[in-house]
Amino acid sequence: MSSRNWRTPLVVLLCGGGILALNMGIRQTFGLFLEPMSEALGIGRGNFALAVAVQNLIWGLLTPFVGVFADRYGTARCLVFGSIVYVCGLVIMALGNSAFALHFGGGVLVGMAVAAGGFPLVLSAVARAAPPERRSAALGIASAGGSVGQFLLLPFAQLTIGWVGWAMALLVLAALSALIVPLSVGLVGKPAVAAKSGLSLGGAVTQARRHQGYQLLNGGFGVCGFHVAFIATHLPGYVASFGLDPLVGASALGIIGFFNILGGLLAGYLGGKYRKKYLLSGIYLGRAVIITLFMIAPKSELTVWAFSASIGLLWLSTVPLTGGLVGDIFGPRYMATLFGIVMLSHQVGAFFGAWLGGISFDLTGSYDAVWIIAILLGLVAAALHWPIADRSVEALEPTAKP
Repeated sequence: MSSRNWRTPLVVLLCGGGILALNMGIRQTFGLFLEPMSEALGIGRGNFALAVAVQNLIWGLLTPFVGVFADRYGTARCLVFGSIVYVCGLVIMALGNSAFALHFGGGVLVGMAVAAGGFPLVLSAVARAAPPERRSAALGIASAGGSVGQFLLLPFAQLTIGWVGWAMALLVLAALSALIVPLSVGLVGKPAVAAKSGLSLGGAVTQARRHQGYQLLNGGFGVCGFHVAFIATHLPGYVASFGLDPLVGASALGIIGFFNILGGLLAGYLGGKYRKKYLLSGIYLGRAVIITLFMIAPKSELTVWAFSASIGLLWLSTVPLTGGLVGDIFGPRYMATLFGIVMLSHQVGAFFGAWLGGISFDLTGSYDAVWIIAILLGLVAAALHWPIADRSVEALEPTAKP
């Protein structure tokens, strides 16, 4: 068996899922460090939230460029680079003991690392390896890897913070992020050489930019980023503000991760049977309803966990559907780049979700205004996805020619 033959679709799927588990799982633990680091460094929650917001923005800004590199030279090189930068960022964040170290290590460097090993790169590799009839399910399984990491690493990180403190916990997470390097071997190899149309990368980007459905997809995915970043960063602090034990907030994020495993798998399965744009509209509408109910419900461990389970089912179930929609419309050849551009919109939304949450609390002592914004944005996203033209552009080419 040659060195290439062992990299079967199953191997690519398992390695990709493991990489997302580490990449996204570690990043999702940052909300647990908000209170202890803010107190230790003598900074407000808004300052910590700004670091997370910068991380999200850097992640989004670099993702399209990383996607271009991966589409031309292969995914594994990006993943190795991302793992090394992840280790450096977490170590600086742990040992720097200053607001600058937090912003540079946890903001800039971790943002670069997540971009170099995030969903667009991994899912594009999985999409190219999977047979077309199984592509949607494969994307759902790989996306669920990020949720497995969240489910396992959040309680682990909370317990580690309690045992050895936040700085040592960050060093432990840095060691885990190094495991991305061996897993990236399963994704070694250059992308397939050409799409049927022979379209260049620049031509594919131009084609996507002119596609109205692609523009709507960008707008809608920005709302996903706002929701996810706000909740992941501020839910533990929000829960603690009602006098509940900090472990309730950590377990809430873990529950979100567990139910997101189910949601990601279900989304991948349903995406192979039903039109993805309608599923996405339903997800965003469901988020708006769930957040509304959580706002008006009395706060207790039961309501926090019920909210976590419900929102978890819809958490990143948007990812395989959004990535799959990009692949359905434009094909898998340049998916890392085109999905990377959509991911930029996601991270712009994430910047405002994380940052506005901290600003709202510092100014008013409450997160209510941002919860209301999240509800309204959910309704907007549901409306944006419904009219998306989701037919393959290749299928439309013959009718477009004179």
